[in-house]
This record gives sequence, structure tokens and C-alpha cells, in this order.
Amino acid sequence: MTRAWVRHLLDWFAANKREMPWRDDPTPYKVWVSEIMLQQTQVDTVIPYFRRFVRRFPTAERLAKADLQDVLKIWEGLGYYARARNLHRAAIDVVARLGGHLPDRYEELRALPGLGDYTAAAIASIAFGEPVPAVDGNVLRVTARFWGIEDDIKAPATRQEIFERLTPLIRRSDPSSFNQALMELGALVCRPSSPDCVRCPIRRGCVARRERRTNELPRRTRRHRVPHHEIAVGVIWRNGRILIGRRPTDRMLGGLWEFPGGKRQGSETLETATRREVLEETGLHVCVGDRYAEVHHAYSHFTITLTAFRCEVRSGRLRANASDELQWIRPDDFDSYPFPTANRKVIDAILRAHADAS
Repeated sequence: MTRAWVRHLLDWFAANKREMPWRDDPTPYKVWVSEIMLQQTQVDTVIPYFRRFVRRFPTAERLAKADLQDVLKIWEGLGYYARARNLHRAAIDVVARLGGHLPDRYEELRALPGLGDYTAAAIASIAFGEPVPAVDGNVLRVTARFWGIEDDIKAPATRQEIFERLTPLIRRSDPSSFNQALMELGALVCRPSSPDCVRCPIRRGCVARRERRTNELPRRTRRHRVPHHEIAVGVIWRNGRILIGRRPTDRMLGGLWEFPGGKRQGSETLETATRREVLEETGLHVCVGDRYAEVHHAYSHFTITLTAFRCEVRSGRLRANASDELQWIRPDDFDSYPFPTANRKVIDAILRAHADAS
């Protein structure tokens, strides 16, 4: 028989689960897209992106036929762009090998690009009812507190222990509701800080609550200091057009467009860094003028301050040394290309300056 705390958890979930568009119509394709988007991203942020994405690409077949640039454009602003590239690659594979039908087993799902243990388990359980635990950050936190697990939840051995302890429980439950209930409890009640233990449906069996250790558990490896980089880029004008480059697909932010530039080195000024980086990346010698913008932005493992300068071409022969492609575009064309968020803030500054000068 299912343990009492699992029944309390499922009853709570039935009464308190949030409305989400992929829950309203949990087709395998929609569950797949939603789970990829939800990797490292909050539900409220994902919902509008999900709706736009499935309107544009309602099936795996439509997604597989799409140009990657169109996929990245719809994804623009959601971040972690490797997710979009892998989703597109996986759709092409699913259509070519499986006629557009997503595999219905956990092990087969794990073989697709972009699907790790958690995502494959979430799709297998929610879309196909396979009883395999989906162990994400929320589930790790809830179970570490509930069972009083002392080990670092970032350690693979701890994750595996929790997976094994949940497996017999999910096999005696509705797999979709079981996994979603644990994730929902972590998101709404058993939060990282200030958990709402009074509202928790499984509080009576919780070791951390009983021992008043909810602030101590779960244990995590101490984070290292996040590095910071100063980036200088050139907004290079020629004959009313601006030069942009498409980042190599196999690099961070791959497939997105950006302004030529890079990290400041040593004691060089930002202006000097701009001239050097532009020459190295494009083969162009430029005059560096006024600043357009200074943008502060945080990525998962580092932060940047990006400073953009207006530049004019002096000499040189254009070469795509660091990009898959270079293009000269008009300011009105910016919306046709997918850019990283930091570059989008520079674009806003360019358009304001351009409008003032017109």
C-alpha cells in the first residue's frame, strides 16, 4: 500500500496545482517543449514563451522543418540557447527516425539531444505514465528535508539515493501526479528559504521540520566566486548599415547574432580593446567613437559589463574570423535576427540614438 504521506501529497496536489498550458493539454510534444523550457527557468517566465512557441511550431514536424534562426528568434530572451538548438536537433531526429512520434520510454528519451535524466523522466512519467522519478532541484530539496538527508544534494550519489528511494513509491502511484506533486510542493511550499511548513501536506513526517533544521537542509557545496568580465564591442557603421556576426553554433549563445568584440585584456582601455577585437574578428581597422551603452548582465557562471561604442571603418578587408557569418544590416532589420539579451539592450540604445539623429 502507498505510504500515507504520498496520499496526503497527491490530495494536496489535486487541490492546489497551478494552471499551466501544458497541463491543460498534456500531449507528448507539449510536455516535451515545456520541460525543455523549464530547465533552469521559472514557470511564470516560461508560460508566454511556451504559448508563442507552440503557436509557431505546433508539432514536431513543423519544428523539424523550421530554420534554426526562426527557432532561436522565438526563443530570444529565454536564455540557455543550447536548449533551443538541442530541441530543434531532437525534432529533426524524431521526425526522421520515428515519424514525428516521441519515444515513450525513459531510456529511449535519454538518447535524444538535450534530454538528461530528469527531463527524460519528467516526459516519460507525465506524457506516457512510466513510473520513473523525476529528480530536479525541487524534488531534491523536498526529499532531503523530509528524510533528513545529510549528504550534499549536488553529489551524484545523493541524487541516485533519492531516485532509488522514490522508485517504489512512484510505482504504487499515478506517475504523472506523483512527480508533478513533488515538484509543485518544492516550488510553492518547501521553498529554498522560508519554507511554509504550516501549509505542507507532509509536514508530520518531515525530519527537518521536526528537528527545526529547515534552514540547514538540504546541504550544498559552497559556491565559488562568480567571475566578472568586461566586454567591449563595436557598433560598426558603413553606408547606413551596421555589421553583425552570427556566433558559431557549437559555442555559448551559438546561432545568435552579436556585435563584434570581446574581453578587455590586461590594462588596455575599452576603446583599445574594441579596436583590437574588431580587427581580430573582422579584419577591419575602425575609429572608435562615443559610447552607445553600458550593459550589466549575469549568466549562470559569470557576469559581464558590456560596453558598446559607435565605430566607423577606416580600412581593411572583411573576414569572418570568429563568426559563422557577417552581415551588414540596416537598423530597421534588427527585429529579423535573434540576439542575446545584453545585445538587445545595446540595440535599444542604438535605435534611440538613430531616431534622435534623424
